[in-house]
Amino acid sequence: MAGSVSLDTYRLLGRSGLRVSPMSLGTMTFGTDWGWGADKDESRRMFDTYVDRGGNFVDTANKYTDGTSEQLLGEFVAGRRERLVLATKYTLAMRNGDPNSGGNHRKSMVRSVEDSLRRLGTDYIDLLYLHAWDGTTPVEEILRAMDDLVRMGKVLYVGISDAPAWQVARMQAIADLRGWSPLIALQIEYSLIERTVERDLIPMAAEMGLGVIPWSPLAHGVLTGKYTRVDVDAGGDPSSDEGTRKHVAAANTALSERGVAIADVVRDIAAGMGRTPAQVALAWIMRNPAVTSPIIGARTLTQLEDNLGALDVEFDDDQVASLERVSAVDLGFPHEFLARSMTRDVMFGDVMIHSGDVRVNV
Repeated sequence: MAGSVSLDTYRLLGRSGLRVSPMSLGTMTFGTDWGWGADKDESRRMFDTYVDRGGNFVDTANKYTDGTSEQLLGEFVAGRRERLVLATKYTLAMRNGDPNSGGNHRKSMVRSVEDSLRRLGTDYIDLLYLHAWDGTTPVEEILRAMDDLVRMGKVLYVGISDAPAWQVARMQAIADLRGWSPLIALQIEYSLIERTVERDLIPMAAEMGLGVIPWSPLAHGVLTGKYTRVDVDAGGDPSSDEGTRKHVAAANTALSERGVAIADVVRDIAAGMGRTPAQVALAWIMRNPAVTSPIIGARTLTQLEDNLGALDVEFDDDQVASLERVSAVDLGFPHEFLARSMTRDVMFGDVMIHSGDVRVNV
């Protein structure tokens, strides 16, 4: 992905023919309802800049800024709806005290879609995600309800976010066997700080035909270099910052000793390249061929324009090695066991097998 120079260098999303930009515009920051987003005018400037540069993939959710994100998008897309791929999500509860206002079940899904269509001012959603795995709804109910919405034309494609790899693989197999609409996108947290998804979620997505859409590729802002070790020591306890982005970063464990150490390396490499840390962190994630379009969630036009600069960043081998060394995670069993020389010698002996570009018995 490194070396792409514009938002109109489109990519296919998963095993579909849908063309989307190599960066997705995240709109969780559209609206000030949560205390740290962008107001309407700044949101409009970011939206117009993204679309005017050829961007077509816009991400929101029913719950983002309590519905304001979708409402603002509904205003912004007027007159150019057909050229855009609008993705939204359902699952998160919208009403306190109502046990069915959230969750993965059919009632929650259908009601959420109807409300999103109204707020967005459109008669169809391009991509509907299940937002988070609730652990209570049968997968057949989810898949059949999604397929019904596709057949009705209210949704064109379906995807899933924040779910175990084995459940996603199971759902994709069931959808294939029953002729239901397949999942084409997997939205997951992925960054230099959060690489555990490389164990199972990303390989599963590549195998099962889901395009990976990373959220928080800048690790809640930690990879921009805005925080230091002072922010994670006793004197910089983020618990006193509840409601701020700093609190979110700490609550999601990105703001930690390890996170700041990774951010330090990102900053040093960026300085040597004449780039910003955000551009380096985003460019690294786009090197993964399984990644279709990371979500950039800027709060200002300046931040958005800086993020878009990642599209033409290219690394040398030493820079990539430094980034991957400082951020490496243990793959665990069975991955590390299967990669051991002893294991491979027992399986393959002295036979050399090539699978594409991969030499198996090394």
